Amino acid sequence: MEFRPMRRSRQQLPFEECEDILRRNTAGTLAVLGDEGYPYAVPLSYVYEDGAIWFHCAKSGHKLDAIRRCDKVSFCVIDRDQVVPEEYTTYFRSVIAFGRAGVAEGEESLAAIQALADKYHPTAERAARDAAIAGSRDSLCMVRIRVEHLTGKEAIELTKLRGR
Repeated sequence: MEFRPMRRSRQQLPFEECEDILRRNTAGTLAVLGDEGYPYAVPLSYVYEDGAIWFHCAKSGHKLDAIRRCDKVSFCVIDRDQVVPEEYTTYFRSVIAFGRAGVAEGEESLAAIQALADKYHPTAERAARDAAIAGSRDSLCMVRIRVEHLTGKEAIELTKLRGR
């Protein structure tokens, strides 16, 4: 599939910066084709590694049902949202990833859980982390979004500050 180009290309962020935004943030919004064709967007915690976004969820529910029906998803992360009242605008920076989602199994699932644990509790001792993972592994599902297209955009005011 060919994704449409950004209309305001001057404000487009370089690919590497989009990846940096995904790595440093902790929450994003997953959008799927939900029940009866209604869009379903849900905020969640995630980790980004090796061109994929990983998140955990229960082994059943709206997200998984939607992904099983249609694996095409988008994922949005807002990196900056500064309201500037006197200019009637916001200085924003965000990233949107498009890709296909699927349930991870076996060692891939374990590696994803470990990556999440490392991101959200980087100072945990390995034994404590492994015990926490072992205690919850049977009740959760790891989902991987293989990113097919990644784009980011920032407010024109921020673009001008950078001299682009």
